[in-house]
Amino acid sequence: MPFFWTSWVSIAALLVYFWTAAEVGRARGRYQVKAPAVDGPPEFLRALRVQMNTLEQLVFFLPSLWLCAFWFSDRWAALTGTVWLASRIWYALAYFRDPAKRAPGFVLSVTSVFILLLLAVAGLSGLIH
Repeated sequence: MPFFWTSWVSIAALLVYFWTAAEVGRARGRYQVKAPAVDGPPEFLRALRVQMNTLEQLVFFLPSLWLCAFWFSDRWAALTGTVWLASRIWYALAYFRDPAKRAPGFVLSVTSVFILLLLAVAGLSGLIH
């Protein structure tokens, strides 16, 4: 079955995003931030920034993941995508606790996307196959 592993990673990425959105909902309730307000205590703002940054990253991640799977390898795309998933969870948990400690998860997630993109370009151009 083509793109089996990449499909699972895509589903997991959407679930990670759903989790970040649910955290914003919980923070709204916990800190009494009524919609449509997007300002509140630092704990709420951290949850909101995690969700928004994850959404921003998905815009780069999902196309890069699928281009890598199609032009290079389903398994390599899924493996690198799994690194992205773990790094986004790391980023989120670190940001929730202490925003100053979010950088390693962020850097690893951006690096993962860059690798996916490079592999897609290499496969598409015939450099690697």
